[in-house]
Amino acid sequence: MVLGLWCAIGLVGLVAYHAAQLPPINQLTVPKRPPNIAILAADGTLLANRGETGGRTITIGEVPPYLPKAFVAIEDRRFYQHFGIDPVGLTRAMVNNLRRSGGVQGGSTLTQQLAKNLFLTQERTAARKIQEAILALWLERTYSKDQILELYLNRVYFGSGAYGVEAAAQRYFNKSARSATIAEAAMLAGLVQAPSRLAPNRNPEAAEKRAQLVIAAMAEQGLISQASAKTALVAPAEAAERIGAGSVNYAADYVMDVLDDFIGAVEGDVTVLTTIDPRLQALAETTLVEALAAQGGKLNAGQGAIVSMAPDGALRALIGGRDYTKSQFNRATAAKRQPGSAFKPFVYLAALEQGLTPDTIRDDSLVTIKGWTPENNSRTYRGPVTLQTAFAHSLNTIAVKLNQEVTPRESVRTAQRLGISSALQANPSLALGTSEVTPIELTTAYATFANGGQGVLPYVIREVKSTAGKVIYARKGSGFGAVVQPQTLSMMNAMFHEVMTSGTGSKVNLPGWEVGGKSGTTQDFRDAWFVGFTARLVTAVWLGNDDNSQMKRVFGSGLPAEIWGKYMKAAHVGAQPAPLPGGLWRSGPRSIFDNGAPVASARPPANTQTADTDRAWVPPPPQEKNLLERLFGG
Repeated sequence: MVLGLWCAIGLVGLVAYHAAQLPPINQLTVPKRPPNIAILAADGTLLANRGETGGRTITIGEVPPYLPKAFVAIEDRRFYQHFGIDPVGLTRAMVNNLRRSGGVQGGSTLTQQLAKNLFLTQERTAARKIQEAILALWLERTYSKDQILELYLNRVYFGSGAYGVEAAAQRYFNKSARSATIAEAAMLAGLVQAPSRLAPNRNPEAAEKRAQLVIAAMAEQGLISQASAKTALVAPAEAAERIGAGSVNYAADYVMDVLDDFIGAVEGDVTVLTTIDPRLQALAETTLVEALAAQGGKLNAGQGAIVSMAPDGALRALIGGRDYTKSQFNRATAAKRQPGSAFKPFVYLAALEQGLTPDTIRDDSLVTIKGWTPENNSRTYRGPVTLQTAFAHSLNTIAVKLNQEVTPRESVRTAQRLGISSALQANPSLALGTSEVTPIELTTAYATFANGGQGVLPYVIREVKSTAGKVIYARKGSGFGAVVQPQTLSMMNAMFHEVMTSGTGSKVNLPGWEVGGKSGTTQDFRDAWFVGFTARLVTAVWLGNDDNSQMKRVFGSGLPAEIWGKYMKAAHVGAQPAPLPGGLWRSGPRSIFDNGAPVASARPPANTQTADTDRAWVPPPPQEKNLLERLFGG
C-alpha cells in the first residue's frame, strides 16, 4: 500500500510537472489551420490548391457518413465511448504487442493523435505522451466528439504534402472527399498509420492491403453492410494517374504571385475564380509538349512558353515551360527574351502615327548606322517596296530605317503605351527586337490590335470568395482606354493580315477568320516567336533554351508558327468567325507624292503586293489627304 501510494504520488507529480510545461488550460486554443487557396478554372473546376495544407477545410456533414467511420474503425473503435484516453484500448494494444513481439499496435486515441498534431512535436518520449494525454482530456472537455473528429480529418497528414482528407482525396484520386467511395475512404483511413510507406501512388499493393483491413474492420463493427464491404473489396481504390506536364501549376503560381495585390494577406480558406479555360490550357500544353518531343531534340529547342488571352486581357492559357515537375520557372511571365522581329509592329505603328501608310514606299537596301550594317535574313534586297510588303516579309532594313525616321525613343514610347513594361534601349537595333521582354508583355501589347485599340492589363483573377461565400474581391472592367486611333489600327491590322496571307505566317492562317500575326527570330537563333490574334484570342508562342544557347535554324515562321497554328485552329473550333475590330485598311488611289516624299511612279514596283483581294468587302475608312490635296483639292 505504501509503495502504491508513493507510486501514485510520483505519477501525480510527474503529470503535474509536465502539465506545468504547457500553457495554462484556460488559455489553450486550437491553432488556426493554415489557409488554403483553391484556384478554380473559369468553369468552376479545380485547377490547383495552394497553401501549406494542400486542400480546404471540410465539414463532416459534407462527406459521406462512411468516410469518418473508416477512421474510427481502424484508428479508434471506442472513440465514442472513451474520454480522450482509452484504458481498454491501451491494454488491448499492449497485450497484442507482447503476443506478437513486434510492437504492431498503438494505444493512442484519435483525440490523442489530434492533440499531438495540434500542439506537440513528433518526438517519441514519455514527456510528450504525458502532455498528449493531458491535452486529449482538454479537447474532450472542450469539444464534442463530432467536432474532434472533424478537426482530426482536417489536420492529419496523408503524405505528399496533403494535410486533411480533402487535400488527400484531391492528391490521390483527383476528386473531392465529398465524392469518395467506400474503397477510397478505406484507403485514406489506412494511410495515416504510415503516409510515406502506404501512399497509393508509390506503393499501391501495400495501400490496398491496408485498405482491406479497414473495410473488414468497418464491416465487423457494423459501420457498413457486408454487401458494401464485398463490393469495396472487389473494386479497390486506385490512385489517379497524373496526366500531362502539370502546366496548370504555372497558371496557379501566377495567381499566387498577384493575389496579394488584390486581397492582401490570406487569413482563411478562400476560393479564387480565374479566367483560365481548362480546355485551352490542356490544348496549349499538349501542343507545345508534343512539338518539342517530336522536333525539339533535332532542333536543339529545349524549352517553350505559350500565353493565350482574350482581347480584353483575360488569360485563357498560360504555359510556362514544357514540364512543371522538372522546372517551376515560369517562362511565360518571368523569362525576359529578345523578341526579334516580333517587336517591329511598334516601330511601324509609330511610323503610321507620324503620317505614313501601308502604301508608303521605302527603299530596301543596305543601311549603315555608326558602323552597324543590319541585313535581311535572305541577304537579298528588293529596292523600293511598300511598308505593307516590308512588314509581311519582315525586311530588316526597312524596320531599321523607320526606327531612325521616327526616332528610337518614340518607338520605345509606343511600345510602352501598348503594355511593354520591361526596360527598352532606345538605340538603332531596337527595331530588330534586341531589348528583352516577357511573353506575357508581348501578348498584352498585341491584344491592343485585337480589341479595337484599347490598352489592357493582363488579368487572371475574376473573383475571390471566402468559404462562407463572402465576396472578398470581384474584378470590375478596367483598362487604359484607347491607345491607338481607329484609322491607324485599321492600317496596322491590314499589315498584320498581310503577314498571314502572303508573308511569314501564310502557312498557319486560319480559314474563315480575319487573322493578324508576326514572327520573330533573334540573332544566332537563340529565340523564336510567333504572335498572332483574331477577334477572339491573342496567342504568343516562344521557343528557346534556358542557357540562351543557339537552336538549329529555328525561325519564328517555322516551329513556333506551327505550334501557334495547331493550337489556334483547335481553339477556334465551333466558334463563329468574326472580323477584327475596326475593319482592315484598304489601299486606294495614290498620288505621285506619298506624304510629301517623291517616288518614281504612282504604281508600286512589280515585286510588291499591295492589293488584298480577300478583303475587298471591307469598307475603306476615309483617307487623310496630303498637303497638295488639301491645297488644290482631289
